[in-house]
Amino acid sequence: MIYQEFKETVIGIAQEMGIADYELYYTEGDSVSVEIYQEEVKGYSVEDDLGVCFRCVVDGKVGYASTENLTEEEARSLVVRALDNAKSIESEEEVFLHEKGDTYAVCPQDTSVRPTGGELIEGALALQRKMYQADPRVADGTQAVMLYGRQKYALCNSKGLDLEDVISLARCYGMPLVSEGGEMYDGFESKKGRLQDFDLDAIAEKAVEHAVSAIGADSVPSGKYDVVFSNKTMAALLQTYASVFSAEQAQKGMSLLKGKEGERIAAPFITIVDDPRYEENYVMRTFDGEGVAAYAKNVVEDGVLVTLLHNLKTAAKAGVKSTGNASKSSYDAVVGVSPFTFYIKAEGGSETLGAERRKGLEDMLASAGAGLYITELMGLHAGANPITGDFSLSAKGFMISEGRKGAPVKNFTVSGNFFTVLREIEKVGSDLEFGNGSFGSPSVLVRDMSIGGKE
Repeated sequence: MIYQEFKETVIGIAQEMGIADYELYYTEGDSVSVEIYQEEVKGYSVEDDLGVCFRCVVDGKVGYASTENLTEEEARSLVVRALDNAKSIESEEEVFLHEKGDTYAVCPQDTSVRPTGGELIEGALALQRKMYQADPRVADGTQAVMLYGRQKYALCNSKGLDLEDVISLARCYGMPLVSEGGEMYDGFESKKGRLQDFDLDAIAEKAVEHAVSAIGADSVPSGKYDVVFSNKTMAALLQTYASVFSAEQAQKGMSLLKGKEGERIAAPFITIVDDPRYEENYVMRTFDGEGVAAYAKNVVEDGVLVTLLHNLKTAAKAGVKSTGNASKSSYDAVVGVSPFTFYIKAEGGSETLGAERRKGLEDMLASAGAGLYITELMGLHAGANPITGDFSLSAKGFMISEGRKGAPVKNFTVSGNFFTVLREIEKVGSDLEFGNGSFGSPSVLVRDMSIGGKE
């Protein structure tokens, strides 16, 4: 039974059983990935998954049930199990189903064609060959990965909603290993978007450059340094601390931004955006996990916290409207809160591209004059506390000397506090980039950061 048939069957059974308030949430996905090692296919996988969650509200209590089996028998079992769960619930929390009436954006039609396994293998092999060709020091152990995935999200409810989003995305990873003087150095570069748009030469060159640039790296003396965080490292920090912008976390007492709406929390030129249809990120959504219309919003504008991110439940508690940020980590997960495409706005706007982005980094280094340019952070899960904002992280990067990128450095730690960093950013670059996920940032300059290195 296809989803449309299953949906109609579930709705019919719910109505037959006198259930007036219900919601059906459905996801369906397929993916294929290829990993190349020593010019051979090391890994090849094809995955297909689907799942549906039915929730109903009976006498103010909500019941859930889920399945991966789309049959008529399972449709009836799904409704019965959800109804039984609702009757056994003792919680008095208010339950919300979103009403019809939002205006939903229309995303560009997804015209991509799923690549064959052979095309992905060919692309990954080509990327690995290009990394070997980029520098004679590239050694065995160099790997390349290509993958493609498509995901469908659908939601319907008794309030008149019947929504569907389909997204697809290709990714590639270049992971070269470089040998020099008996030491091994690793590099990394990734891209996401449409497979036909990948510039394999540029990806291979950047990945190998990343590895080669670390040759001869040493630690630095402990002390206070002016620091330029690269766009990707600042994006990683933003991702690590994204939960502090969640109203759910704030209402649980787990975010220091609780009650800070309308207050300045960052430097006056910092704007942080959540945009579910940011074009360069390709993963575009028109509705959230509760069917609320998703829209672009400034969470922080000119340094001021405009809003926390809300779903229907947190919005009701706060006496505001949902920001359309309800999330479900899987089809059968409870509703939470999370951003879509979350980024710090670049100097000159998000449309800054190409040479202007590169010039932006040069300007950032020149503004620093001297200090450290941090290009990699390790231990983000263990060394960062999302509640207090404190972090102490292993790092790699380069010295900044006379306003330029200097000698490579490694084996040092950078310590600070995320909230303090937001307030004390002195300059943002024009080089907005996104990491592996949907979090982005330009490079940023922060003065007098604590660095732990060699004594």
